Amino acid sequence: MLRAMTNARRVYSTDHGRMCPRCNRLATACRCKQQQPDGPPSDGVVRVSRSTKGRKGKGVTIVTGIPLEGDALKKLVKKLKASCGAGGAIKDGTVEVQGDHRDTLVSALEAKGWTVKRSGG
Repeated sequence: MLRAMTNARRVYSTDHGRMCPRCNRLATACRCKQQQPDGPPSDGVVRVSRSTKGRKGKGVTIVTGIPLEGDALKKLVKKLKASCGAGGAIKDGTVEVQGDHRDTLVSALEAKGWTVKRSGG
């Protein structure tokens, strides 16, 4: 019973507005956002793999570790999809290209000057 009381925190108040779930401050005065790194953590290696999980057996090529964000990432993905002649998407910083295009993507990313590795089977 005592433990439940110590976990109690305000989620929303009409007086102040939204509260940050991490630091329990006002969302406008949150310090958590300032402490987060700019991009996803990376070891400097771009990894290219193939996955079929959750896609009813359809394979996609997944690219992780690209050191770009925002519009630069969108432009790169557009060029990669065009070079493969396939569709795709950006999900949480990872790039998904429909179909098995690992060889094409590895050569295109190495031409950009990045260290690229094929991962998985």
